[in-house]
Amino acid sequence: MGRIFETRKHVMFARYARMSKAFNRIRKDIEIAVKAGGSETKVNFKLRIAIQNAKSVNMPKDKVEAAIKRAISKDTTGYQEIIYEGYAPHGIGVVVECATDNPTRTVANVRHYFRKHEGSLGTTGSISFMFERKGLFKVPKNSVTDLDNLELELIDFGLDEFSYDDEFIYIYTPFQEYGTMQKALEEKNIEIKATELQYIPTNYKEVTEEQRKEVNILIEALEEDDDVQSVYHNMQ
Repeated sequence: MGRIFETRKHVMFARYARMSKAFNRIRKDIEIAVKAGGSETKVNFKLRIAIQNAKSVNMPKDKVEAAIKRAISKDTTGYQEIIYEGYAPHGIGVVVECATDNPTRTVANVRHYFRKHEGSLGTTGSISFMFERKGLFKVPKNSVTDLDNLELELIDFGLDEFSYDDEFIYIYTPFQEYGTMQKALEEKNIEIKATELQYIPTNYKEVTEEQRKEVNILIEALEEDDDVQSVYHNMQ
């Protein structure tokens, strides 16, 4: 098949790895949402959001249904959501969101990644104060006819930042207004393509290109762990 196939195979397998990670993350989000609020999407907005995110990455319907069934099973203990904080090389702050059924395993792995890649795991609150918790809603741009009017309307529902590119509108809101904004978008029949809560740095730290590579090695190691949902940092 030659070198062309080898190149395509590398790209293909990388894509499959990203898909697998996305599916695993959303599966956990679904199970956590069901455990917390039940399996009815009409009353469980977290589950609605998780299912919307599943659709955004083309997660098969049978996998979504399997995650819901697993969550309502009495034999399933469920996942814990845990936040770890630490420093990457060169003083870069890192926040690691995890969903795990074995916290002992997860903290050991996270600590190992920090140590191996010249970082250090911190204590709760040692890094997170450098970030703001915000909600992000991703809306298809072609579903909105008047962008300026939508921006003005959403200010009353906690809009913090409004931007867009050729495909999507990005709506940011403070953590405490997340539910209000989600409800407002639904009532306006605006499609939410995907949504999540993020940690946004209040200040960014500049690094050299070589330092950036060293930090990225740690970030990539963390992101590849099955228990890790998201990794945030304040690297410029």
